[in-house]
Amino acid sequence: SRARPAQLLLLLLVPLLGAPRGLRVRVRLPDGQVTEESLQADSDNDSISLELRKPDGTLVSFTADFKKDVKIFRALILGELEKGQSQFQALCFVTRLHHNEIIPSEAMAKLRQKNPRAVRQAEEVRGLEQLHMDIAVNFSQGGLLSPHLHNVCAEAVDATYTRQEDVQFWLEQGVDSSVFEALPKASERAELPRCGQVVDRGKPCVCRYGLSLAWYPCMLKYCHSRDRPAPYKCGIRSCQKSYSFDFYVPQRQLCLWDEDP
Repeated sequence: SRARPAQLLLLLLVPLLGAPRGLRVRVRLPDGQVTEESLQADSDNDSISLELRKPDGTLVSFTADFKKDVKIFRALILGELEKGQSQFQALCFVTRLHHNEIIPSEAMAKLRQKNPRAVRQAEEVRGLEQLHMDIAVNFSQGGLLSPHLHNVCAEAVDATYTRQEDVQFWLEQGVDSSVFEALPKASERAELPRCGQVVDRGKPCVCRYGLSLAWYPCMLKYCHSRDRPAPYKCGIRSCQKSYSFDFYVPQRQLCLWDEDP
């Protein structure tokens, strides 16, 4: 069946050669507010990056490195100066990238908008993913995991986390074990309280941080035409997905946003 023009919010056109291609899209967040999101694709390095600012000022970015099967989430959280925090706090979460999670970089590089003022809302809301980040990434060796890590996580040298199950996959792909450092064992961590239950800001605890990718191109759409024998790419399907990360912090002061429900 032919796709209606109204459905093709973003069109796939002939790619332009040269520098990575960027796109700015107005998107509606889960709470209904509108923000601007920037998307950039680098087909030469086979990577995609997405960035948006939340209403509270937090800057969220997502990087997909298809060459290394790595995705990187970064949050720059504004600090609460009156509580003794620094100007901002950075967190990086690194997990395995599955190639069917997001459209390929060469397809992202071809995206253009018909109406830049339109507010985009995801067509599909994907389920919340809860991740237990039990391994620290050794920032000085992070380039062995992904060349993007040094730039993306530069402010999160001591706060870059991953998971044992993803580490196992990367080790099998030949990544050096020096990239990864163990955090307190699960048995020790199980005894630690959630940060929201800890009063003493100097005590260790298990922190939880949630973020959402409000709008991203998750699948390609294909159209049919009498003039073409095979289906052809004619647009994208957009998704929204939320993530919840649990991770160890050596002191409650590093997780002041995590309030006990």
